[in-house]
This record gives sequence, C-alpha cells and structure tokens, in this order.
Amino acid sequence: MTGNGSHEVPAYRKIQTAILRRIEAGELKPGDAVESERELSKIHQVSLMTARHALAGLEREGIVRRKAGAGTFVAPPLIHFNKLMSFTEQMSGRSLSAASKVLQFTKISDEQEVAARLALAPGSSMLKIERIRQAADEPFALEICYLPEVEFGNLARSTLERGSLFSTLERDYGVQLSYADEEVDATAADATTARVLDIPAGQSLLRIRQVLYSTKGRATIYVLGLYRADRHSLLIRRFR
Repeated sequence: MTGNGSHEVPAYRKIQTAILRRIEAGELKPGDAVESERELSKIHQVSLMTARHALAGLEREGIVRRKAGAGTFVAPPLIHFNKLMSFTEQMSGRSLSAASKVLQFTKISDEQEVAARLALAPGSSMLKIERIRQAADEPFALEICYLPEVEFGNLARSTLERGSLFSTLERDYGVQLSYADEEVDATAADATTARVLDIPAGQSLLRIRQVLYSTKGRATIYVLGLYRADRHSLLIRRFR
C-alpha cells in the first residue's frame, strides 16, 4: 500500500491492461500474435510466472487464445448465446470500440416473410435498416434490421450511426427487449456482401436470424446478421 492509502495495481494486471489497450486502439486485431511470456517478462520487467499468469487470465476471459507450439493470439469476439446483447455491448465486453455505418434506411412493404416473422399483416410498412457493424476500425458484420413502421416511424438514421438500437428503443420508445428466437447457420459471402465486409467473395460467414421480443411478448425487431467467421466465435452454454 502506498502512503496515500491506495492499493498498488498487481503487475499481471498491468500487463493485461496494456494488451487490452492495444486491442482497443486497433494495434492488435483478431488473429494477431501477442508477445510471448518471455517477451512480456522482459518488456514489463516481471517474472516469467507473472507474465504467464497475465496471459492465462486473458485466455479465461476469451480475449486471447494460446496455441501449443505456435504462441498466443488475439481471439475473435465471442457471441454469447446465453445472453441477449447488442453489438455495442458485445464489443464493449471485449474492450473494443463499436461503430456503425448505415448503408440503407428505407420504408418497405414487400417482404412478406419478414412481416410474418413480426406478426404483421401482409403489406404492412416496415423500416429496413442495413448497417455495417465495425469494431477496432474494421468491418465485423453486415446487419439488416426490420421494425414495424407504425411503431417506430420517427426513428432517425443519424441516431443509429451514433449509438445502440437497443438503447434507442428503450430510451425513446420505452421498449425493453426480453428475449430472442434465433436461427444460426453458415453461408458464403456473395459479391456485394464481400465488398462491404472487405473479404473475398465466397468466404465463410456466420448467419444469424433473430426475432427479438419485448418484455410484453411482442415481436419487435427482425434481424439478419452476416458475421465474418474469421472475426467471431460462438460461446454456447447449455443447462441440464
């Protein structure tokens, strides 16, 4: 303890903080190598055991992956299937800054399958919002959201570029989301999707289709998300 009564930050935590800051700044991206235990011990002037403890903690949190004989690498962000989280919340949990770029913000009435998923009558008007979801200044996903126009017609494009859709619905419309029904499968990037995600055409994508329900049990949002498979992994917790 120092003279002013504050506690000294443990050495292993300082190492973890330094690595997390580099990830948040975009200096380290998913798949990039992190310094070895020996290199970290020299850089931070700590014991090999302290450096090992720091990396082990980051591995438990899903921040890095350690591959025997190869080294330690920044892990792709985890998608938690046991908790309904916005993209902003997911990235914040990984110490990554999230951003969105709205590609399309229109009103439509001709996608009958989507209307049915939202329990709307055929021909109902819906907002269609197509966004690139970014983290650490690179595209992570292409996301298309649909909402009933009758309820959310005042939603502004600029609001979605600044913050979370979940937070906006709660703050401006009093809508709290409760749970989601999800379908998950794999697909390949077509030419348009590949271009906006800056990946080769045909690259594997994780496709997640969600119907999100409010605490009142109403289908509120339908989301089609196309996630880069090289930037995401799934964490599924099952209970018996």
